[in-house]
Amino acid sequence: MTAELAAWNEFIDALRAAGKRLAADTADLDEAERADGFRAMLRAMANQLGRFEVDRERPELVAFNDWRQKFLMDNPDFRYWVADVRSDRRYRIVGNRGDASYVSITAYATTDTAGAQATARLDSESITFDETGGFDVAVGGDGDATRDWLDLPERASVVWVRYFHGAVRTDRLGWCAIAPAEEPPVPAPIDPPRFRHQLHRLAATTAALPQIFAAATAGDRERPNELRHWSEMTGGAVFTEPGIHYLRGGWQLAPGEALLIEGDLVACRYWNILAYSRYLNSLDHRYRPVSYTGSTATVVGGRYRFVVAAENPGPSAGDWLDSEGRPFGIVVMRFLHPEHPPELPSAQRIRLNDLRETR
Repeated sequence: MTAELAAWNEFIDALRAAGKRLAADTADLDEAERADGFRAMLRAMANQLGRFEVDRERPELVAFNDWRQKFLMDNPDFRYWVADVRSDRRYRIVGNRGDASYVSITAYATTDTAGAQATARLDSESITFDETGGFDVAVGGDGDATRDWLDLPERASVVWVRYFHGAVRTDRLGWCAIAPAEEPPVPAPIDPPRFRHQLHRLAATTAALPQIFAAATAGDRERPNELRHWSEMTGGAVFTEPGIHYLRGGWQLAPGEALLIEGDLVACRYWNILAYSRYLNSLDHRYRPVSYTGSTATVVGGRYRFVVAAENPGPSAGDWLDSEGRPFGIVVMRFLHPEHPPELPSAQRIRLNDLRETR
């Protein structure tokens, strides 16, 4: 057996093993939830295949977590791009923010012990935008006092660009691109050992997906219908935005029930709330109200009120988060640069009819 065939078979075996594990984990769920689990795995595969072949000499900013490629807590109120880079090279990132309320460019390093860590970043406070929203940032090397510059510390291997939007469907969308500062040499047509290594990594990720789904939602399933501080994401862990404070919780609802979430809004740069499936995919934001931002949520007297339910409770009950009829799901709130950690909101499981009668 050739090395290439062995690597390929490893990938196929990982697909088969992941399917068996997911089928076992979801055997007690209804047909829609079982099918959604396999769809989530295919979306994750599409996401990872989109970054399977990377060229760190001539990188590309690849759009990340579009609706067909949702993978591990996507956020449709943000737009993301990811580029794999080398810390000993120089690049240039250009773009236009459109109507994004906040922009960040972050370099991450990965280690075997600490995982992903944010090692250098620029944001809207330190990026120079022209009158149309355009920007031009030097990346890597020794820097240049005459222009915006992002350092690439040793072991930095990936750069993320994020645009935060108040209302993506109505905002003017921007763009970004990356290019090498110097023309790189012509590479070999293919590097067989590197190809096999990438296939091995894809196989490992694929095999781990059902375990990731189960482990990541264990706390939400054990203590549903309450929110907690999600401290594991502090400081840019797992390629997250370093300045965000997260709140997270799961709902567990029977037909005709709702989860009422109420709390005081903390002063911050940006905030949103978003509903997810048990497979860490955002719900159907293209057709349903599954997220709100500071620009779209109803805030009265500094307080917010959200209703997670399968049916619209009416505008007087609060902002509706469509659960899609799922008995279980996850809610995440993000607060960018809050003045202080947000207080945990109250979360009350209530009959939907009772909620309508009380408003």
